[in-house]
Formats: sequence, C-alpha cells, structure tokens
Amino acid sequence: MKILKMGMVGGGIGAFIGEVHRKAARMDGYVQVVAGAFDIVPERSLEQGRILGIDPKRCYGTYQEMIRGELALPPEERVDFISICTPNVTHFPVAKACLEAGFNVMCEKPMTMTTEQADELQRIVKKTGLTFGLLHTYTGYPMVKLAKDMVKAGDLGKLRKIEVRYPQGWLGRLAKVKPISAAWRTDPKSSGSSCCMGDIGTHAANLAEYVSGLKITEVLADLGTYLKGRLDDDGNVLFHMQKGVKGVLTATQVGSGEENNLQIWVYGEDRSIGWFQQDPNDLRVLGDNMPEQIWKRGNPYVAEKSPAAGRCTRTPAGHPEAFLEAFANHYKNFTDTIRARQLKKKPTALELDFPSVEDGVRGMKFISAVVASSKKGSVWVKI
Repeated sequence: MKILKMGMVGGGIGAFIGEVHRKAARMDGYVQVVAGAFDIVPERSLEQGRILGIDPKRCYGTYQEMIRGELALPPEERVDFISICTPNVTHFPVAKACLEAGFNVMCEKPMTMTTEQADELQRIVKKTGLTFGLLHTYTGYPMVKLAKDMVKAGDLGKLRKIEVRYPQGWLGRLAKVKPISAAWRTDPKSSGSSCCMGDIGTHAANLAEYVSGLKITEVLADLGTYLKGRLDDDGNVLFHMQKGVKGVLTATQVGSGEENNLQIWVYGEDRSIGWFQQDPNDLRVLGDNMPEQIWKRGNPYVAEKSPAAGRCTRTPAGHPEAFLEAFANHYKNFTDTIRARQLKKKPTALELDFPSVEDGVRGMKFISAVVASSKKGSVWVKI
C-alpha cells in the first residue's frame, strides 16, 4: 500500500494534540510526516522538525510558506494531506487555504468559528472534490461502531431516548493557573462563542447522532460559567431528534475529580445499550427479562455483527485498545479514502466511515443553537 506523505500545521514542541495526531496517523505504518509549520515561532518549528527527522527545507515558518513550498515541488514529492492541529480561530483560514491549493485536509474540531465559515468550507470541499476529515475522536472506537450497527439493524427496536454526558474537571482545577491550553479555550477571540459546549459538548452531540443515525433538530440549553472571566464551563441541553426521539446532553469542565468520563445510553423499545469512554472495550446491552450482556472488543462475534468494528480492531480480545487507536481508526479510513480516490476508485462505505465536513457543519450549528437558546433564557431553538 502506498505510504502517504503528511504535513502539519501546529503540533509544535510541547503540544499534546499534535503529537497524538502524529502517533495515530503513523500507527499502521502507511503515513510519513515529511513537512510542517509546527509553530508560529520559525525557530521552534525548525526544532520540532529536527526532532522528527524532517528535512529542514520542509520545516516552514507559516502555513502559507508550507503551501507555497510544497506546490513548488514535483507532484509526486508533495504532501498528500495536511493535518491542522491549531487553536479554533485558525481552523477555517488554514483549511480553506489548503483545500484551495489542492491539498486534502484532516482538521481538529470544532471545524470553524461560525456557521457561515462552516457552510463556506463545505462548499469548497464539494467544489474541489478533495477529502476532508474532522477529528471527532470518539466515533473511532470499535464498540461505538458496534453500537451504531446494532441500532441500524433494529436490535433495540424503535428508539425512544438518548442520554449522553461528558464530565471533565480540569478547568475547575485551573482556576488560579492559566496554561496556554486553558487560556485560548476560554477566550472567545480564539475559541469562538462557546468553551465547554464547543470543546466537549460537540463530541457528545456528534456521538449521539453517529450511534443513532438521527439528526438533532432542536435544543433547549442552559449554559453556565462557574469561574468568572470565561466562556461557558458547564452546560445542560435537552434535545429533540428525528423520528420523535428525545435526549439529554450534559457537559462540564469543572466537575471535581472527573477526567474524561464521556458516556452514552441509547434506549429502545426492546433493548438498551451503554458505552463508557473510560471503559471503551465493552458495550453493555440490557433488556427486559434478560440478563445484562457485555460485548467485548476483539471477539469474532463483534466483527460478525459489525464489519466496521472488526476493521478498526488491531489486537486480540483482552488486549485493550483506546484513545490513540480511535484516532488512528479515523486516520486509517481517511487515508484509505485518499488512496482510493488517487487511483480513481470509489471509496467503500467502510473507508468513508470517518467524520466529514458535514459533521463539522452539524457541530457548528449545534453550538450556535445551544448558545442562542441559553442567551434567550433557555428556550427551544431549531437547528
């Protein structure tokens, strides 16, 4: 299989998420990082490139320089795609420039700062025909894919209700400390109109839509800020979905003692399923007059039920797979789609199973509706 060449914007020395992207992209051995504008300080960008063993000539000071530098190379030497691992405010201009220059893009979420930018980016992706991926991590877990396929197969019967929650505590612990990672997330100039809902609430909403196969149609939200001088650090949302399904979404970043306790319950007429990100290799299945079942990742019966889950499993049962592998699963499907299109082939449904620009638009419309609902005194707002 062809090894794809990857460029990066962001992910400099000390950046957590950039290193996660690099590890995930290279996990299966078919991606090589060959270029980057890793830091807004050119010397630091060059140093990050040195650490990664990259040709100094392809360690750029800005993303504009990287685009110009890569376009100056013969087509077969240029990067095949560019990953964007920067604060929210830069996602749109960087993605727009990369796409218009002819490069496929993998972008951190949220995709843009506004719904207008999201709509424009979607038009650009459609016009260029390029591959665009969005890193909504949690739909990359095999047992989430199993949950989706169980719902699609009708195993739960008619859906009734979804409960999804994402509690964290790290912003509460940082009340008197202002590291860079907290500063830009809580500042509307760099984060957008929301912190908590934009940062993790969108993950919860995306998870609910992915597993159910339904879209959220309207929300009623109550956002709060427990520590002054910030955007929201807590929020509660009632939501309605297609086909009359109702739901509850809660997210907080000031939950004392919480780490990354994302979890979802999907309730149907016949059965219910539950998945917990801190115990990601199991899927709980419940029903009346039956014992609770726990489906375990890596077993043949999982792959038989869900080819998507089987495709995204690397190790046998009993050997846990988690966060990095979920990232890698999105990169695997994203890069396989790029390869298929380079060969003028139509990507398969399994290859296309990664968050797309459409998910990015959905995320921005969710944030916009949630913020509007809360500002209007917690009223229903349509998406």
